[in-house]
Amino acid sequence: MHKPARSHTTGAPQPATEATETAQREIAARLPFSDRRDVDDAAFGFIGTLQPPVIRRADGRAMIDLSAYEFLQPDEAPATVNPSLWRHAKLAAHHGLYRVIDRVYQVRGFDQANMTVVEGDTGLIVIDPLIYAETARAALDLYFEHRPHRPVVAVIYTHSHGDHFGGVKGVIDEADVKAGRVAVIAPDGFLKEAVSENIYAGNAMARRAVYMYGPVLGRGPRGQVSAGLTATPAHGGTFTLIPPTDTVHTTGERRTVDGVEMVFQMANGTEAPSEFMIHFPGLRMFCSAEDAVHTMHNIYTLRGAEVRDAASWWKKLDESIELFGADTDVIIAQHHWPRWGNADVITFLEQQRDLYKYLHDQSLRLANHGQTMDEIAEELRLPPALENEWHCRGFYGTVNHNAKAVYQRYLGWYDSHPAHLHPLPAQQSAPRYVEAMGGSEALLATARAAVTGGEYRWAAELLTHLVFAEPDHDEARHLQADVLEQLGYQSESAVWRNEYLMGALELRQGVRDLGAVNLATPDMLGAMTLDMLLDYAGIRLNGPRAWDRTDRFNWIFEEGDGTQTCFAVRLSNGTLVYTADKTLPAVDATVVWDRAAFQRLLFGGSDLVSEIAAGRVRIEGEEAKLAHLFDLLDDFPFWFPIVTP
Repeated sequence: MHKPARSHTTGAPQPATEATETAQREIAARLPFSDRRDVDDAAFGFIGTLQPPVIRRADGRAMIDLSAYEFLQPDEAPATVNPSLWRHAKLAAHHGLYRVIDRVYQVRGFDQANMTVVEGDTGLIVIDPLIYAETARAALDLYFEHRPHRPVVAVIYTHSHGDHFGGVKGVIDEADVKAGRVAVIAPDGFLKEAVSENIYAGNAMARRAVYMYGPVLGRGPRGQVSAGLTATPAHGGTFTLIPPTDTVHTTGERRTVDGVEMVFQMANGTEAPSEFMIHFPGLRMFCSAEDAVHTMHNIYTLRGAEVRDAASWWKKLDESIELFGADTDVIIAQHHWPRWGNADVITFLEQQRDLYKYLHDQSLRLANHGQTMDEIAEELRLPPALENEWHCRGFYGTVNHNAKAVYQRYLGWYDSHPAHLHPLPAQQSAPRYVEAMGGSEALLATARAAVTGGEYRWAAELLTHLVFAEPDHDEARHLQADVLEQLGYQSESAVWRNEYLMGALELRQGVRDLGAVNLATPDMLGAMTLDMLLDYAGIRLNGPRAWDRTDRFNWIFEEGDGTQTCFAVRLSNGTLVYTADKTLPAVDATVVWDRAAFQRLLFGGSDLVSEIAAGRVRIEGEEAKLAHLFDLLDDFPFWFPIVTP
């Protein structure tokens, strides 16, 4: 018999239940914990780290405190953590400066990504300067504590995710870039993808990332233990961007920077929309960016993003083997630890390749048998040869949600069952489910029985209906929190664990407003084209409130060099439509401004009255029409509810 459900009187995390303890024992017995190779590799080359391991902002606030992960020191996992995840969390929590080979060093653990430093003849090449300027600066300072001071002569962004470029101003000065003293190298499409991902759906994505990474969870055996790719991302720093000065477009392009030769392999559409991998012939080293790391990666990321192309992913890894396999003795990635030895590098890449091909092909095989997304995810498992390789296990991505991603990419969200074509939203269906089950007490009784039997997934589904039907039902919320917590404890994926535990936290404590997350930093705004700014204005436009508006404008943007860019802008049918390099013959108003004034109005840095009074906005025509347009733009709340209505 399983232990009965506890009395729901506290908001504190609970111990593992008997069902969870049993699940942990089963996975501990099934996996090759005697394989200690990763333990040695993750520690190899360690030189030193920060003492204490804390990075702070200029105002003294800690952005990352790695001493919080000292609880991971025991080898044996507590019952509240999946043993496989515990092993991985210990490895991912390594931090400090590491020597990879002569002339190549990595700083690991100071943020979400690794920062790689390649020593040239006279200077340094920095690959992926983390998320924030403060963490990147701390990483470079640590390097300088142990290696000679040299100037940074180039920065390389391997791809368009913020954890690989946001700290750039911590390692170089933009004035040196503009003067030609420092090169910034990036893959084709980098700037567009870097900006659009962080702005267009940035508010929703950032809120969901709180669930994925669990920054507000306590650190410990009943809280956040890992972010999968590292212990934890840093938080609250200075997010920066310097546009590339050198763009790589095709596979095989070469660059020699400060005596270091590099051959690039394009990988757009794999782990990121804009990405490349790099071979260093003189060093016999291959940088796989984020396409081959020590976990199954995400084909779909839980924070939300475009579904990635698993077919392209495996093909690019196969191409890596063909192009560079024979000439590579060490592989590094911008997360986790390297691998050494030609045969091992090739085997590692082959297994990573086969992992993504298997997920792609078998998901589609089952789809073509008529299985739905959920059915495929429930059935699919890896072949034993991959399942028993630690770097193929689901510490970040999982077989379950990656199979769903493949289905979604090819077939979309609809499974062709007509009852699923137009279902009621949860707030409308939930009261009906509760009523159909005989009322809240009857539903609770069924849920309690499921919990007693260790059927936590079923209990979570049942209780979602009751929480959405009766949000103030204290026992329902606390019981569902307990259920999600046990699912989190059992999860091998660090981000699944964080998702479950964040849900439990907000069910118990409610959604706490901890301040806004501002992704529209000056550097990000500066990288946006005028078209992108106008697109974002359209995203913010409250369409229903604008249904009856038919306004017409000419917007003229004056640049510092005296040039002008004109847009014909129409507000009609609840949309903001624009045409570049065109003016309309009859308009409600002609507006003359520069992009800085428009940005301030669009992102809340000023108001129209102030901008007009300062002479930064000039209007010929109906000023009220423009004022009303800005009044129609929504402000997006960051701390919107997720597990409650």
